[in-house]
Amino acid sequence: MTSDPVSTQVDTPAGDENRITTAVLNRMFLRSLTLEASFNYERQQGLGFAFIMSPAIRRLYRTREERAAALQRHLAFFNITPYVNQAVVGATAAMEAERRNNPSITDTSVESVKVALMGPLAGIGDSLYWGTLRLIITGIAVALALGGNFVGPLLFVVGFNVPVLLLSYFYLRGSFSLGTRFLSSISAELMERITSAATMVGLLVIGGLTASLISISTPLAFPVGDGESNIQTDVLDGILPGLLPLATFWLFYWLLGKGWKPWHLLLLSLALGFIGAFTGILGVSE
Repeated sequence: MTSDPVSTQVDTPAGDENRITTAVLNRMFLRSLTLEASFNYERQQGLGFAFIMSPAIRRLYRTREERAAALQRHLAFFNITPYVNQAVVGATAAMEAERRNNPSITDTSVESVKVALMGPLAGIGDSLYWGTLRLIITGIAVALALGGNFVGPLLFVVGFNVPVLLLSYFYLRGSFSLGTRFLSSISAELMERITSAATMVGLLVIGGLTASLISISTPLAFPVGDGESNIQTDVLDGILPGLLPLATFWLFYWLLGKGWKPWHLLLLSLALGFIGAFTGILGVSE
């Protein structure tokens, strides 16, 4: 009787079994450049993150069940400035590597730290790359191009992309090395505290994403004396800024718990948007 093919062990590359090597990190770095190639509105960069982690998962886990479970963890929602994703990838790979020998590192620990890093690094990445480096390089390149110098376009391509690639590789190697040394020296009690703190930060990040990604308001107003009072600015924002986005989030979260599929929610969003816009009940907040 043959064994179930799903539960059999799979081949591991010869030498350095169950360890993330430089070659593995290099493959992960090349994959990290394609983070947004599979961007979608349900999990945004989640599929890309799982694709990046795949070489490390193949190295660390031997059975198909273990590999499938690890990939499933990393298919969760993920969104970050693409140029700094390597910092999260390196730290997450270090946690996956240490998880095999440290029972205090759980699935929740890995996911909590990943989410906690995602928000702050996204803000830093936007400011560093979009708000600083790109503007400086563009200003110099445009000045040269307007003067008829062919070096202008070349400077923009090289001056922006070369630093980005070098820094991205440094982020990956640095965060992996730092994470490995740190995780191997902590106790179970300290890991529990770190996980708890990372979970709280992660919840704050998700709350911020809810307010920034869900843009909805109502233009309705009611007469007050000789003027009128806007329901959104004078009432709802006075109770809690972002109340409608928060209510929408909890409605969709509740529907997911009731068995609704993401594509059901997308259709519901379209329907509510059309009906709200046609009747004038809903609008888009600026």
